[in-house]
Amino acid sequence: MSDKYEINKLGIAECWRMFRIMGEMVEGFDELSSIGPAVTVYGSARLKEHEPLYDEIREITGRLAKTGFAIITGGGGGVMEAANRGAYEAGGISIGLNIDLPHEQHLNEFTTKSIGFHHFFARKVMLVKYATAFLIMPGGWGTIDEFSEVITLIQTSKIKPFPVILFKSEYWQGLMDWLEDMTLARGFVSPEDMELIRICDHPDEVIDVVQSWYLHNELVGKRALRD
Repeated sequence: MSDKYEINKLGIAECWRMFRIMGEMVEGFDELSSIGPAVTVYGSARLKEHEPLYDEIREITGRLAKTGFAIITGGGGGVMEAANRGAYEAGGISIGLNIDLPHEQHLNEFTTKSIGFHHFFARKVMLVKYATAFLIMPGGWGTIDEFSEVITLIQTSKIKPFPVILFKSEYWQGLMDWLEDMTLARGFVSPEDMELIRICDHPDEVIDVVQSWYLHNELVGKRALRD
């Protein structure tokens, strides 16, 4: 009898979990649907404020914010804090999509809008859905996971081929060499897949890629509407 009751308890718990997931998704859609063009920034939560990369990220997101792009991050410290801070200090829209973790993740103070998530996959949807470009800063397992997920979504035509920018070739070149020498060489990915990735080393390059792609596609969209 006890096993039966345990199964019933599990079923009830799972049903309530589904409602919680639905609630997170609905809140995300409701809060973010009107933000306009946005850039999602991924990267390590462990980046320190005194490191040069921190200031470069602030510069990039500040300049993007001034030209009308909202900045979306996972809401934590390190790269996320720097990205939110740049947008916040520029008077732009700075969004933090925080995740409940037992350590390491606390919402930074530089957001104009924040949403809390318990489930990673609900948060991942929101980080991707409203972006018109993805900026991948140096990071660890989570960053690599997010990078590969975005590329997969584009490669499988689940989302538009938005710019996917790896910032700092000195950090990412080893991964790119491995992808070319091992995965591409064996036919596990196609040359077209590799063309989805852009590497930039300077803030000016990032700004140019994001703005050029957006302006071009806005123009194409307007022409399509006229036709």
